[in-house]
Amino acid sequence: MGRYVFKLPDVGEGTAEAEVVKWHVKVGDRVEEDQLLCDVMTDKATVEMTSPVAGVVLETHGEPGQMAAVGSPLVVFEVEGAGNAAAEAAPAPATAAPAARAEPQPEVEMEAEAEVRTPEPDAMGGGNYVFKLPDVGEGTAEAELVKWHVAKGDRVEEDQLLADVMTDKATVELTSPVSGVVVALHGEPGKAVAVGSVIVEFQVEGAGNRQGAAKAAAPAPSSKTESPSPKAKQPAAAASDPEAPRPPKSGGAALPEAFTTRTAGQRPLASPAVRTRARELGVELQFVPGSGPAGRITHQDLDAYVASGGRGSAPSSGGGSMYAQAEGTTEVRIIGLRRKIAEKMAESVRRIPHITYVEEIDVTALEELRAHLNAQGKAAGKPKLNVLPFIARAIVVALRDQPTINSWYDDEAGVLTQHNAVHLGIAAQTPNGLMVPVVRHAEARDPYDTALEIARVSGAAKDGSAKREELSGSTITITSLGTLGGVVHTPIINHPEVAIVGPNKIQERVVLKDGQFVVRKMMNLSSSFDHRIVDGHDAAVFVQRIKGLLEHPATLWMG
Repeated sequence: MGRYVFKLPDVGEGTAEAEVVKWHVKVGDRVEEDQLLCDVMTDKATVEMTSPVAGVVLETHGEPGQMAAVGSPLVVFEVEGAGNAAAEAAPAPATAAPAARAEPQPEVEMEAEAEVRTPEPDAMGGGNYVFKLPDVGEGTAEAELVKWHVAKGDRVEEDQLLADVMTDKATVELTSPVSGVVVALHGEPGKAVAVGSVIVEFQVEGAGNRQGAAKAAAPAPSSKTESPSPKAKQPAAAASDPEAPRPPKSGGAALPEAFTTRTAGQRPLASPAVRTRARELGVELQFVPGSGPAGRITHQDLDAYVASGGRGSAPSSGGGSMYAQAEGTTEVRIIGLRRKIAEKMAESVRRIPHITYVEEIDVTALEELRAHLNAQGKAAGKPKLNVLPFIARAIVVALRDQPTINSWYDDEAGVLTQHNAVHLGIAAQTPNGLMVPVVRHAEARDPYDTALEIARVSGAAKDGSAKREELSGSTITITSLGTLGGVVHTPIINHPEVAIVGPNKIQERVVLKDGQFVVRKMMNLSSSFDHRIVDGHDAAVFVQRIKGLLEHPATLWMG
């Protein structure tokens, strides 16, 4: 019998920890593979943790309401075979305090030692370990495989990055639950994979988690199996010289440029949050030493590297001319969120016959009111108002006379659903592409509350923390390019809605007013409508109503 330690996996891009919500097992329970263990919650969703093995629960770590770090032990099992933990580690009593159960540093050293002692595939007992796609988000039945980071025949260590998969919420990095040799990969980048389906098969020491012969034969001995790979050497180096990964923080010390713990093209291990910071700092993680398990790069490693003056950029060959001829082409496969955006846009244009209506609006009075309110609100600590809360209010008021425009149209069933509440979609550009977070019940919000909610849901969409319900359910959408708004554009309707309103940039223009040329602040309003539901006359009436409200902003809150 052996001990198997199940660690909290990376349950979302940028997520460093998760809250334990509820345990479904207790110490002493016998569980089967894929049986529900517990619920954990991130800032994105509640995720169900299922058992990767069959066995008896020896320990559970964390009480409901407590935070658990990604990579920390969650459940310890007694299993048939060797397991994945040292045999001499005796199980802790059920009443033991969580702090006394595991220490991070010894665990790193144990992993490094185990890595050095791992036998070659031919010396293993022939156990086959099947890794299935876990539930990567509440209500998610499948995920799209974005990229493989390993290949058949590769030796991988526990917690090593295997693949990136994407749901409609975020990109998730899948890490290996065991150490072993990859004998089969299931799925191609760009293809959807069902939750619970097999994605990787390993040959491991011991019995594995599937009895009998492996479905796929182990790879023939090669240079990869005859000697440890650079990835396998990395943790051992870290354990033998704990000070090596951390460069000195003194201003005069420089990081040696000859840092070569990774081969060219080898992907360094790091969390999505660390990768994002590195991109923002312009640092190539390829050159940053990692001090975490399996050589994983931490925030502290990145800080130390930057403090030492390291940049990580490959030396430039120099001598190139800015007028040199360019050759070749680059093909980029559209997958992940960008493909979903493309499919949704194509569906909207294919299914909806658009009519676009553009009108110019004199927003001089509106801008004067906005400046006045911002001056007063600054002293009172109220949020700064831009033009969007006023446009949102104008839409709410205009929809009272034309509720048909606040609708969803199911063209397959031939049913139009009119909504009493105005759930306003705000098209937002995020690092992952275009998203539409939703301001719910815009009809019940004053301009300050509307401004706060627009900022909140847009910010959540941009940093990836938006919940599913915050990214769906809009009944009409505003799309604004802000200062880049141009003179006019043709917005695409957010299916199954029937209208979208797109303000353009505000600029001063010379206009004829009361027989005199005057300078006014003008803004074009570009709007599109589903011509199957909204006639041209109704579209014009709706936009003219918005125009009148914005040109006389006091009427926005009258009646």
